[in-house]
Amino acid sequence: MERVLEIIEEQLNVSGMELTEDLSLKDDLGADSVDLAELVMAFEDEYGIEVPYEDLESRVKTIGDIIDFLKEQGADI
Repeated sequence: MERVLEIIEEQLNVSGMELTEDLSLKDDLGADSVDLAELVMAFEDEYGIEVPYEDLESRVKTIGDIIDFLKEQGADI
């Protein structure tokens, strides 16, 4: 899970902020559709899985949702 948080921190430029599973990507971290697309690519590269952007955008609202989603996709986090 630590690497997931590092990727989010890097992609959304929120270093130094305490990231918790209940933080909203859009409301708390200011992520937009471009940020989400970059997160998808970063997770695909890191975990060697394919993450459909549409699924991530529609199902993922919080950091906890990302973690659950990646586990469902078979990522070893």
